[in-house]
This record gives sequence, structure tokens and C-alpha cells, in this order.
Amino acid sequence: MLEIALLLSALLFGGMVLYSFGFAAFVFNALPPDVAGSLIRRAFPHFYMFVFAVSFVAGSIALFVDQASAVMLIVIAATTVTARQFLMPEINKATDERAKTKFMALHTFSVAITLGHIAASAIVVIRLATA
Repeated sequence: MLEIALLLSALLFGGMVLYSFGFAAFVFNALPPDVAGSLIRRAFPHFYMFVFAVSFVAGSIALFVDQASAVMLIVIAATTVTARQFLMPEINKATDERAKTKFMALHTFSVAITLGHIAASAIVVIRLATA
């Protein structure tokens, strides 16, 4: 169980880092802004589903090994649902309405959540790797 929880947590960490710092940055550097924005908008629901599914499964398995890690992973899953269902539509709405100040505030909050998820998943990987 420990090994599976560790591998899933590492997948979660790596996937979030790759998407956030690799894919998104590449898309905005390689494509015109309107095309990049449209692509990212279509990709984010899938990113959130990946984060939710992996963190939920990893958290469920981690319950048998390390409860603190399990709690962190379940919190990641829960806040991902909130970000996907409530925050993301508001960011899209602000973009469509060209409400730059509102967009920047919501986007900054979204980035902070994702960075928190990355940090928490890193802590979980370290905890499980040293368990």
C-alpha cells in the first residue's frame, strides 16, 4: 500500500508541475494569445479531473499508511473540485467580459491554490518516501 500511495503521489506532483510550468508555459510561448487562451481553457477541466482523481485515490490508499498524508491528499481533491466547479467558470466569465482586474484577482487565487497543491503533494511524497 505504501508503494502505491507513494507512486500516485509522485504522479500527482509531477503531473501538476509539468502542466503548470511546462505545458501552460509552452502553449503561451508557441501559439498566438487567442489560440493559446482557447486551448488552455479547454485543457484545464482535464487537468482538474486528473488532480482530483489521482489525489483522491492516493489519499484513500494513504489512509492505511499515513493519515497526515491522506488528509493532505483529500484536501487537494476537495479544493480541486471547488476550483474546477466554481473558480474556473468565474475566471472564464471574467475573460469573456474582459474584466481584467477581476480576471487577475481570480487567476492569482487559482495559481496560489495550484502552488499550494504542488507544495502539499511534495510534502506527501517526502513523508511517504521516508515512512
